[in-house]
Amino acid sequence: MRKTFVLLATALLILTGCAKMGQPDGGWYDETPPHVIGAIPNEKSTGVNTRNISIFFDEFIKIDNATEKVVVSPPQIEAPEIKGAGRRITVELKDSLIPNTTYTIDFSDAISDNNEGNPLGNYAYSFSTGDHIDTMEVAGNVVEAENMEPIKGILVGLYNNLSDTAFTTTPMLRVARTDSRGRFVIKGVAPGEYHAYALQDNDGNYFFSQKNEKIAFSHDIIIPSSKPDVKQDTIWQDSLRIADIIPTGYTHFLPDNIVLRAFTEVQTDRYYLKNERKQADNFTLFFTYGSDQLPEIKGFNFNEQEAFLLEASEHLDTLRYWLKDTMLVNQDTLSMQLTYLATDSTGMLQPKTDTLQILSKETYAKRMKDKQKEMEKWAKSQEKAKKKGKEVQTEMPPTPLEVVVNIKSDMTPDGYITIESPTPILHIDTTKIHLSARRDTLFDDKPFHLECVKRETEGMETAKRIFILTPDSTDHLWTMGKQYSLVLDSAAFTDIYGKVSNEIKKGMTIRSEEDFTSITMQVARLEEAPYVGQLLDKQDKVVRQATSTDGKIVFNYVKPGEYYVKVFADNNNNGRWDTGEYASNQQAENVYYYPEKLECKAHWPIVKNWNPATQKTLKPSEITKQKPDKEKKIRNQNQERARKMGIIYIPPNSYNNNPKK
Repeated sequence: MRKTFVLLATALLILTGCAKMGQPDGGWYDETPPHVIGAIPNEKSTGVNTRNISIFFDEFIKIDNATEKVVVSPPQIEAPEIKGAGRRITVELKDSLIPNTTYTIDFSDAISDNNEGNPLGNYAYSFSTGDHIDTMEVAGNVVEAENMEPIKGILVGLYNNLSDTAFTTTPMLRVARTDSRGRFVIKGVAPGEYHAYALQDNDGNYFFSQKNEKIAFSHDIIIPSSKPDVKQDTIWQDSLRIADIIPTGYTHFLPDNIVLRAFTEVQTDRYYLKNERKQADNFTLFFTYGSDQLPEIKGFNFNEQEAFLLEASEHLDTLRYWLKDTMLVNQDTLSMQLTYLATDSTGMLQPKTDTLQILSKETYAKRMKDKQKEMEKWAKSQEKAKKKGKEVQTEMPPTPLEVVVNIKSDMTPDGYITIESPTPILHIDTTKIHLSARRDTLFDDKPFHLECVKRETEGMETAKRIFILTPDSTDHLWTMGKQYSLVLDSAAFTDIYGKVSNEIKKGMTIRSEEDFTSITMQVARLEEAPYVGQLLDKQDKVVRQATSTDGKIVFNYVKPGEYYVKVFADNNNNGRWDTGEYASNQQAENVYYYPEKLECKAHWPIVKNWNPATQKTLKPSEITKQKPDKEKKIRNQNQERARKMGIIYIPPNSYNNNPKK
């Protein structure tokens, strides 16, 4: 359909006499969005009793991703049928209509014209089964409580029943979904008092019924209101130049700044998942959740007494059992009875017993075959050495314990060395561990502190595999600018199977004071709990962590670069962020991001005062991973076409905003 502005552009071309002659080769693009020209029932109708709605447009339209983008409020338990065909959208509501209720069908930005994809913009249709239309709106944002990331597509709803049980028993009263910015607008709200909730509704019942559903709640009472206000509408002459800024009156609905911090509760339902025995010398039991009461093992084809060393995960949900006896290691199948605590149908932990057959993936026969191949290979190497007149070994040397020493290449003064063994250690000969520091051309011996990293458990001996080595001083700090050497003599470590470690030599240099800076943040106390501060890199990963009880957080030994700061209130003083729980009215621990990037230079300390209560941004956009979707816009192809043709183009909206004819 040709637009009247083609004639206007042509007239201007003739009048000005400064443009090139000629006609556009393919005609002008359609840059006018579709317009609603009518509906059945009429928009904002009252006394409606039909569940079939038709909305008519002035041109052919298409509707994008209706299942996700279109939200009907009050929520529909049975999904409505929404179709777009030709110049019409039809909606069939499957649920029975509620008397004296305003219904809103929010299409968001799902509607555009069929040819050029010009978006209609955010559009909502409403009607009422009663004698009036409710027109209030409330708006805000939903973010992840742990990292303040905007949450896209989560359901947000209101309840006028202010009881805490409403969220767990009754569908939401009015709903919306968040966009890619985490933004929501709930429309068609009646005057009154409400609570707001967010819900990742896995089962489609519009209330919190499953522990794995992400939720957000607030006990703040929301009272919708409105006021007249003015906004500035910008009229663009082209993509770079502003033609005019026009103040426009509108109705400002409040509140429009609700913030809901969403979290998933700890999954405390406990079940046995599986077992695994990748290597013959250990097996692992996996559970959905941990328990301080360890499983009881009764061996059917072995004696379980003093048979294991336990290596447990932090939350005791993964339990690795090391077999102490090599006779037991050589047994391909371990048959046992396992008694453990599991969640029953009432949600309570009760003892449960299973019979397990734990099979080694590497059978004894295969291991013996591989060992025979190694011996034959060694024998051939000795034969070759003998023929060449070289020294020959009379006995194949035992397989060494492959201990790994990890030293960071950019070690900071508060860093540490890790020593890791593939199997549990039985004995450490500290006289065979030598730490020394360089002084001129000599190395002076230095005392060291060696500590095992382990999760202690009651009722079973703990496996010792990983160790941390630091200087043996009051602060366990390395001296800046010093060169260090670490030597492990042969047999410094012996594992539970009698293997001994080989000699290992490592060196490192601690950076000098001039290579670092420090960051001091004085954070206004918004709550009584200690603060844990985290220094983050550009990928939002933790670089350093510090704890404060008075709001003063200091990060020492910071290398030059760009950083961000995150703080959370450590309510239980365990040094890590914890989620919330709805039943106990416990919110997730509050998280705050310093709004600015910190550019650190060597030997140039940074000191900042920060009051999180006064900042507007929830998280710096540079490290926000959930980026906004690309906004649907009219592409303004006619401007570019006219520019290439050397003629003047005047958009139709410069003259009027009438719908298409």
